[in-house]
Amino acid sequence: MIKPFTEPEVRWGVLGVGKVCELKSAPAMNTVPGSKLVAVMRRDAAKAQDYALRHGVLNWYSRTEDLIADPEVNAIYIATPPHVHLELTQLVAAAGKPVYVEKPMARTYAECKQMIDFCNVAGVPLFVAYYRRKLPHFIKIKELLDQEEIGVVRTVQINLKQALTPTLASQNETNWRVIPEIAGGGYFYDLASHQLDLLDFFFGKITHATGFSTNQAQVYLAEDLVTGSFVFENGVIGTGNWCFSTSALTEIDEVVIDGSKGQIRFSTFGQGAFILIKEQGKPVHFHLQLPKNIQQPLIQSIVGELLGTDTCPSTGISAARTNWVMEELVKNRIA
Repeated sequence: MIKPFTEPEVRWGVLGVGKVCELKSAPAMNTVPGSKLVAVMRRDAAKAQDYALRHGVLNWYSRTEDLIADPEVNAIYIATPPHVHLELTQLVAAAGKPVYVEKPMARTYAECKQMIDFCNVAGVPLFVAYYRRKLPHFIKIKELLDQEEIGVVRTVQINLKQALTPTLASQNETNWRVIPEIAGGGYFYDLASHQLDLLDFFFGKITHATGFSTNQAQVYLAEDLVTGSFVFENGVIGTGNWCFSTSALTEIDEVVIDGSKGQIRFSTFGQGAFILIKEQGKPVHFHLQLPKNIQQPLIQSIVGELLGTDTCPSTGISAARTNWVMEELVKNRIA
């Protein structure tokens, strides 16, 4: 059972205050009512201090245990690569502090389940940074789907292709996303996780999934091509094609939802736009403004849940489902 959060405000500490904390996430903690960023940690003490000074954060640390033990900190955001999410979640949960962890939730579904167990035993909530669930254009798409603006949904197709640039091809400490022992997989785990979680938000959990993966370009160890199909609990059937070694001419980021009376098309990583196409009439173009700090709406929902005024839509339970689907899709590895 989750223990009540009894403090009047959420005072955040951040473990692993790196690039994602510059604009996307941590700065939003000071823009949400009832929320404040009070401490940051990074193993490189100079970088931790630099971040604290630039962002007006009072306390900074170079050791994980020091930030977790800080009595001013009553909730912790784990902003590290996935390979330490399990260990850090265990430590934070044992300290009795709510956990907010970056995506993907962990390297494996088994690690996700352990994280859920640690938090359940400690009685603390577990949230995951699948922030697209709270972005305005995706909330609008869900509204349209729930109102059956395109009729009964039949299928959904994901098509994501990126060219193999020198940056994407590099395998080093600064590009941990293609090192499986750190990330769990390659760019599929980094990017498709957002897409699959978003579809879970739209349609509910995926109950069946199967696919193939391979490493065609052979420039790093992780998979660079994944294809697969999946079935949602409500009967919608989906397919996906993810390639990270394609030509620049064929780059695409598109999700197409087909219904009995129309279609919705959008890009997962775009700027708040999507298209509604119905049998009668012209296509309707939507463009909703995205927040400056992209995680702000999700963080606001976390703060609201802790303070008893809202509910966060991205939990350890929902995020673990995405890890399960990814594992099923990459399971059949072609040499």
